[in-house]
Amino acid sequence: MYELGKGNQEQLGKIFSSSFICFSLLSVIIFILAETVGLWFLNSKMVIPADRLIAANWVYQFSILACLNTLLVNPYNACIIAHEKMDVYAYVSILEVVLKLIVVYLLLIIPYDKLIVYGALILFCQVLITMVYRIYCIKHFNECRVKFHKDMSLYKKMFSFTGWNLLGSLANLLQTQGLNILLNLFFSPAVNASRGIANQVNGTVSNFFNNFLTAVRPQIIKYYSIGDTEKLYKLINRSSRFSYYLILLVSMPIIIEAPFLLDLWLGIVPDYAVPFTRLIVVITAVDAISNPLMTLAQANGNIKMYSVVTGSILLTIVPISYFVLRLGGSPSSVFVVALFVAVSCLISRMLILKRMVNFDVLGFAKNALAPIVLVTIVSTLLPLYIKIYFDNESFKMFIVISAICLFSTMISSFLLGMSKYERGKVLGMKHIGRILRKKK
Repeated sequence: MYELGKGNQEQLGKIFSSSFICFSLLSVIIFILAETVGLWFLNSKMVIPADRLIAANWVYQFSILACLNTLLVNPYNACIIAHEKMDVYAYVSILEVVLKLIVVYLLLIIPYDKLIVYGALILFCQVLITMVYRIYCIKHFNECRVKFHKDMSLYKKMFSFTGWNLLGSLANLLQTQGLNILLNLFFSPAVNASRGIANQVNGTVSNFFNNFLTAVRPQIIKYYSIGDTEKLYKLINRSSRFSYYLILLVSMPIIIEAPFLLDLWLGIVPDYAVPFTRLIVVITAVDAISNPLMTLAQANGNIKMYSVVTGSILLTIVPISYFVLRLGGSPSSVFVVALFVAVSCLISRMLILKRMVNFDVLGFAKNALAPIVLVTIVSTLLPLYIKIYFDNESFKMFIVISAICLFSTMISSFLLGMSKYERGKVLGMKHIGRILRKKK
């Protein structure tokens, strides 16, 4: 995105080839580790019923292939985002939904272990989606053809960037899977199932801001590449606010009505599914605020200090959670720890970017964090009051609470969470993405 913003097509092709080679080597390393250390841990340490161990190993192998597939498609996805071809994501998303519906149907008619069949079919869908992205990129973007070059300095920069970026990604992976392992070691597999349910709900919530941020990221990098700091900081402030508002709009009724929703969906709600869902959604909301800051750090390129600090903070989740559980903490306590760590990461990102690119921390606190806090407090008052006053679990109450949450969030976000300029643009324009790119 940086070189695209500068219009350097030749360098763009070299960067794509270098990144693909880096990801290919990384895939080899991950494959070796997964088939040695990971396979040993799965069969020796994880608490899995003996009659499901074979199925677990099959799903593990499918997961390894899915991980490698995701790594190798990353350079192609980056090109689509850099060229801002967001319509491609829309069409492919429709295809993905159709494929998953077909998977559900096939699960009903294929007379074999459902877990193994599900893992195999999902892997097939992912590979097919990957091929669509790859064919599109090769056909439409000249730089998306892997060519070996002798620019060793570029390889060195790419390996350095990929390595330090990988540190942050591994920290995220380790804290996510580390919590799964801790819950499995200290409690029954049913607790892991509760987390799985919470993650499914959270995945739906996350989609509402992930697509929004996907459209914003190229602009952040391009503004940084051309040195337009005024537009850059305005875009970061607005994208942090608006991504949070999108999550708040969807998550508030989920958080308030989680017991009823999960009961309606599952019939029998596993223990801890409700608090897990609420805490994970709140953590996602905090991460949504941080996402534009992560993009700015990556735009700078020199991410060594950023990755070391934020990665180290993320990694503290597992040891702290371990000691909390050893002291008798409940399963929910690990997500309370994760929430505090997420807030700590947000603060650390602001301070690191201050040092890296002279980021306006006070401006971000005033123009992004303060409106977020104000909107959150105001928008939750009426729904919580009605919920506590009537104390009723019914479909009618769910509809009422959802409607009130929608109304209060939209009104408070519009009146208290936006500037006069933004309010005028929202009323006069169809696409909120244009607001973010306009200079006030």
